[in-house]
Amino acid sequence: MTDLFQSLAQLENLCKQLYETTDTTTRLQAEKALVEFTNSPDCLSKCQLLLERGSFMSSKTTVLNYDSLLACQMPKPGTHDSSFYLMLFFNQDSVEYCIIGVTILSQLTNEINQVSATAFLIEADTTHPLTKHRKIASSFRDSSLFDIFTLSCNLLKQASGKNLNLNDESQHGLLMQLLKLTHNCLNFDFIGTSTDESSDDLCTVQIPTSWRSAFLDSSTLQLFFDLYHSIPPSFSPLVLSCLVQIASVRRSLFNNAERAKFLSHLVDGVKRILENPQSLSDPNNYHEFCRLLARLKSNYQLGELVKVENYPEVIRLIANFTVTSLQHWEFAPNSVHYLLSLWQRLAASVPYVKATEPHMLETYTPEVTKAYITSRLESVHIILRDGLEDPLEDTGLVQQQLDQLSTIGRCEYEKTCALLVQLFDQSAQSYQELLQSASASPMDIAVQEGRLTWLVYIIGAVIGGRVSFASTDEQDAMDGELVCRVLQLMNLTDSRLAQAGNEKLELAMLSFFEQFRKIYIGDQVQKSSKLYRRLSEVLGLNDETMVLSVFIGKIITNLKYWGRCEPITSKTLQLLNDLSIGYPFLSYSVRKLVKLSAVQFMLNNHTSEHFSFLGINNQSNLTDMRCRTTFYTALGRLLMVDLGEDEDQYEQFMLPLTAAFEAVAQMFSTNSFNEQEAKRTLVGLVRDLRGIAFAFNAKTSFMMLFEWIYPSYMPILQRAIELWYHDPACTTPVLKLMAELVHNRSQRLQFDVSSPNGILLFRETSKMITMYGNRILTLGEVPKDQVYALKLKGISICFSMLKAALSGSYVNFGVFRLYGDDALDNALQTFIKLLLSIPHSDLLDYPKLSQSYYSLLEVLTQDHMNFIASLEPRVIMYILSSISEGLTALDTMVCTGCCSCLDHIVTYLFKQLSRSTKKRTTPLNQESDRFLHIMQQHPEMIQQMLSTVLNIIIFEDCRNQWSMSRPLLGLILLNEKYFSDLRNSIVNSQPPEKQQAMHLCFENLMEGIERNLLTKNRDRFTQNLSAFRREVNDSMKNSTYGVNSNDMMS
Repeated sequence: MTDLFQSLAQLENLCKQLYETTDTTTRLQAEKALVEFTNSPDCLSKCQLLLERGSFMSSKTTVLNYDSLLACQMPKPGTHDSSFYLMLFFNQDSVEYCIIGVTILSQLTNEINQVSATAFLIEADTTHPLTKHRKIASSFRDSSLFDIFTLSCNLLKQASGKNLNLNDESQHGLLMQLLKLTHNCLNFDFIGTSTDESSDDLCTVQIPTSWRSAFLDSSTLQLFFDLYHSIPPSFSPLVLSCLVQIASVRRSLFNNAERAKFLSHLVDGVKRILENPQSLSDPNNYHEFCRLLARLKSNYQLGELVKVENYPEVIRLIANFTVTSLQHWEFAPNSVHYLLSLWQRLAASVPYVKATEPHMLETYTPEVTKAYITSRLESVHIILRDGLEDPLEDTGLVQQQLDQLSTIGRCEYEKTCALLVQLFDQSAQSYQELLQSASASPMDIAVQEGRLTWLVYIIGAVIGGRVSFASTDEQDAMDGELVCRVLQLMNLTDSRLAQAGNEKLELAMLSFFEQFRKIYIGDQVQKSSKLYRRLSEVLGLNDETMVLSVFIGKIITNLKYWGRCEPITSKTLQLLNDLSIGYPFLSYSVRKLVKLSAVQFMLNNHTSEHFSFLGINNQSNLTDMRCRTTFYTALGRLLMVDLGEDEDQYEQFMLPLTAAFEAVAQMFSTNSFNEQEAKRTLVGLVRDLRGIAFAFNAKTSFMMLFEWIYPSYMPILQRAIELWYHDPACTTPVLKLMAELVHNRSQRLQFDVSSPNGILLFRETSKMITMYGNRILTLGEVPKDQVYALKLKGISICFSMLKAALSGSYVNFGVFRLYGDDALDNALQTFIKLLLSIPHSDLLDYPKLSQSYYSLLEVLTQDHMNFIASLEPRVIMYILSSISEGLTALDTMVCTGCCSCLDHIVTYLFKQLSRSTKKRTTPLNQESDRFLHIMQQHPEMIQQMLSTVLNIIIFEDCRNQWSMSRPLLGLILLNEKYFSDLRNSIVNSQPPEKQQAMHLCFENLMEGIERNLLTKNRDRFTQNLSAFRREVNDSMKNSTYGVNSNDMMS
């Protein structure tokens, strides 16, 4: 007995060292000893004795100690036993022990549900932590989670049935921990989707069918509503969070009758809360309740809701609650989204509801719309008076709310339109009177401008909410009334821009124009629309051409007066860009646009004299010039409409850019020049050119651009990279321009058979990649937080550039080696040097780098495998490791690219091996022979990838099964013995009754498959694999699968 007590004391001391010591060595030793202890047969019995010796430690230490020990028991799926939890804690006659047990279960459930907690829950596995985690989580879900949920609900029922003394800290703590545990159970990722928790869009809880009994029992739902009303407000948010999850259980869990009964209880509970809203004054309660209301419509149909017995009263209460909430706009503004989401979904369902019961939305949606509009207008004066944060500053939030209002406002649109006309006329008249008054105060003017800003935003939103099949001529006429008023206001504000302007009002105008363009501009719009009739009657705008002239006039006015305001400039140019889209299909609207004198003015006068944002401003950052690319993309599209083969017109258009290039060339030709001026001029110029290059997607126009820039101006771009390689603000635009120039978009790079331009263009590409690559590698150590901006971004663009050039089909790369030209070798060797400078982790940590690298590698393995085969062993292993890691990437594009790379490599290997075994007069070339030798020395890499691919296909949600199937056949044929061992391992790991079925699955997989990689054989294997995956999934259903991924990965 003395030995036992000493053993327990030693164990307690180890736990304290693990969690409390600051000495790393001591902590590691304690952790090692505890891990060994968890594998001992008397682990659980000693844990129980530890709890019985409660005086030896604080409750907190007990929880931490036991949590660590319990977590260490989790790696082996299938070992969870809920009676084990109950035995240790809930048979103890102590609230404190009960709290400890609940806390452990809560933390355990939460940690198993988090992918980020994998390293804590399982042994270190750098190869497949995600796969192992999913197996553990699935086993825990199937064997223990429902028992834990049931236990939690039963304890909550016991607690609610007693008169809890919440002044008692232990009872207070127990209730809190029970609610957390219940919420963690309901919040579990049941099907392994790992959705973004910050999003409420995917709001279905995939409760397993085995849980049906708990949700068919109405007492489960009633328990939480009763708790909400009986406990203090500080606990209520957790209760409501649980109700949100319960309200979101998947529809297929019930049949129609069961779902109707469940929904009826849910609506009754909501009604009871609305009738007793005192606790909703707490912001957290209010927020969670708004989420609960939103789930009513996201998970149930309007036709189901109207059949609930108390629907008329409930919809009235919800409407009153919404109106009150909107009127108190300063209270919990982040919760408004959920209320608007509810009404948006309700309004959108009106045309489709088939139930005979009245939905009554024609009564309540106008009230909600009116409350939103009037509350926003009333808020303007208070915000300006008290200096509060203006919601209009957050354009993202405003746009989100307006998107929701656009649907709500179109329901009973006559009432919405009448309200907007009335409010707009009042504010516009007051605004005009104030402008004409010499004694008007700036505050009064600002208030009216703020109100008009909201009204313009809202008018744009409701026009954008028009649905073509559900709209009438009368509604189009109403839109016309609203549009006329906004255009009249625009004329008034534009006339004052020389003296003063309001940025927020201008942004609202641009939002309005964008919505108007989407609905009423374009070939698909009926020009007989009553909107156009109303515009003709009021403003004299007789047709679409005249309306387009208003758009272009507004664009030019904004660029003239707001050229130094980046938000307005960028949105204005985006509007111009959207209007210009139509080429190469040459929509009728774009043709009409080009004929406008204002558009011709832009095409002939795109200089800083007329458009100030094109000027070189020493006060602005180089990154502020991004909008220039958008401007020139639009101009390029408009120029192409009538350009044809007119070189004179093209050269006339390019005159300002020619002058800019000549200015930079002049600066570079002198020993000393103003570096900042040169940088600004060059960066602006290459951003302009990139826009033009993007727009010129036809051969004729692109050849004009190519002949203009090459060879005259290419040396200037090369010189800029040489001088400023360390400054990404300069190099990024230059590299992006070059990447665009070599991109064979729409087959625009088609040179004549006698033209060397394709080879010359690749030489320039190679020269730029080599120059930038060699210089960027001299930077040395770069801080982690700056490594992407200073180094990896440029490298990523170089990878994209090289990929575009190699896959453009306008260069025969065989001629380079044939004629001793080292351009191709230089580019490829630079790629290898850049690649080796990047840690594996960075390749997957930065999405743009991942995509550019793996897409380039796909081209190299497909068309330049001899180059890959000639690389040093360490480089080949680096590339193969990167492919192995990419196979498990969450980005499907990256994963698919890796499958393609692996397929090319495996196919190359198989062909070379086949050739080496045949009697041929021509031996294998040196590269192939060397590559074969390297792979034979390191068979584990290919075997590892075979395990990985097979593991993903069998056990994971494989979204690119076809891509995975292509390399798998080659991997099997290259590793037949390893595949046989792997198959046996998987079959033997199955429960005895499942082994025969699994063995048959593998037999069927290889049925009819020959030992070759011909297309017909590959296609047969792909078909077999689809059937194999289906059969394996069926075989493993209704059984706890016990494969340890370590066995597969070994």
